[in-house]
Amino acid sequence: MIVISNKIRSFVNFQKLGYVATVSSDNSPNLSPKGTIIAIDESHLAFADIRSPQTIENLRYNSAIEINVVDPIHRKGFRFKGEGQIISEGTQFSEILEQYKRNGIKSKINAIVLVTVNKFSEVTSPSYDLGMTEDELVSKWKKYYQ
Repeated sequence: MIVISNKIRSFVNFQKLGYVATVSSDNSPNLSPKGTIIAIDESHLAFADIRSPQTIENLRYNSAIEINVVDPIHRKGFRFKGEGQIISEGTQFSEILEQYKRNGIKSKINAIVLVTVNKFSEVTSPSYDLGMTEDELVSKWKKYYQ
């Protein structure tokens, strides 16, 4: 079983924004930004279906999913691969929905995609390979975004 550490879960819950890749029925890739990604526990992530008709359709066809969450300032993050399950009722749906409400989500949530993570890995910028430090990258990207 995959174990997502508390540190990684905190990172995901702080960042929230990530990119979700699914497979369309014609086997082409589909990439969609999601601003509601949360870590549920040691082996599950979730995101809300607020405006995700293609992602939901794709998961009905093929449950394979990848989620990338990257800090744009530190240029570090994680890739999570797994299986997505669409839930729109029941205790688990209600519990996760309440978590979104506590987090301030006001949009109507049609369903929740619960992702069982089978594999994850760290993502870092090639700039680290060139010898840049994290402080240098943070300084560079803070200036860029200001």
